[in-house]
Amino acid sequence: MHTKTFVAAAVGLGLVTLSACGSSNGGSSAADTKTVTLVSHDSWAASKSVIADFEKKSGYKVRVLKDGDAGQAVNKAVLTKDDPQGDVFFGVDNTLLSRALDNGLFQPYQPKDAGLVLPRYRVDQAKHRVTPVDSGDICVNYDKKYFADHKLAPPATFDDLAKPQYKNLLVTENPATASPGLGFLLGTAAKYGDGGWPEYWKKLKANGVKVVDGWEQAYNQEFSGSAGGRKAKGDRPLVVSYASSPPAEVVYAEPRPKTAPTGVADGTCFRQTEYAGLLSNARNTKGGKAFLDFLLSQEFQQDMPLNMYVYPVRRGAQVPPEFTKYGPQAKDPETMAPEKIAADRDQWVKTWTSLVLK
Repeated sequence: MHTKTFVAAAVGLGLVTLSACGSSNGGSSAADTKTVTLVSHDSWAASKSVIADFEKKSGYKVRVLKDGDAGQAVNKAVLTKDDPQGDVFFGVDNTLLSRALDNGLFQPYQPKDAGLVLPRYRVDQAKHRVTPVDSGDICVNYDKKYFADHKLAPPATFDDLAKPQYKNLLVTENPATASPGLGFLLGTAAKYGDGGWPEYWKKLKANGVKVVDGWEQAYNQEFSGSAGGRKAKGDRPLVVSYASSPPAEVVYAEPRPKTAPTGVADGTCFRQTEYAGLLSNARNTKGGKAFLDFLLSQEFQQDMPLNMYVYPVRRGAQVPPEFTKYGPQAKDPETMAPEKIAADRDQWVKTWTSLVLK
């Protein structure tokens, strides 16, 4: 989910990540049948012990190549599909899925535990080119202290964000350059329909919405609600982020607060799902298939939440208490069929750009 909630800031605070250097054409290790190479976005993270367990059981050494945020990583994977950097790609989400599938990025493979994926996350059932791995909700987050100090109720819905009392308070990401910004735009399109969302964004613009290029700038520089590893806080108490950002605020704070300093406007959420797939020209297809099996394993699915701040998609996978207490999934998020996103995404972004940035 690309740069996702706290992962970028949390790396410096002790989050375990796995990365490796390599040439753009994959290098000799990518061709090594004892090595399986994962290509992903910068927010990929997993516990060392969980990866080590896979390596011990499977006999494959895991190599990870990170290629920027989700959009950058997908675009690079498409450009290099004839001579891919690795064997498996993780991190294409429902907002960009059609771009990957239409460009033939993946070859079919159905992992052995695919039947345990919750039905609401399944796509491409006829061809099995991608495997759902995690989900999360893009939502407006708010700074609890700001609203308490100003004796103002935080917004709860999309409609609220356009009200005068929230003028000049919201910062969001550009949907052309950042996954959360795109998810937020799609959420408004799902809420207000093809004809209604441009009028809604005119209202947001008139109400002083600020647009920045990426999540890290929005959350760590503009948002007032989190230290986020920065020296100075921003002055915007509303930010487009994730429903899982509040538990990250708790986990990475020292000492841990009893309650999260940030909250989620539950009526502003858009459901995002991330997928992985076996690259079409993977050198180590057998190892890639084993790794896709691993991504749906109970062990990995339960390891994800406190590493990448996402929810598992496997039936019965448990989430940590920090998630259920501080960052529950939205009860009724906006959703959109991948086919609808594929048909309208690019034109919506162009329209949004002309409305909001010009």
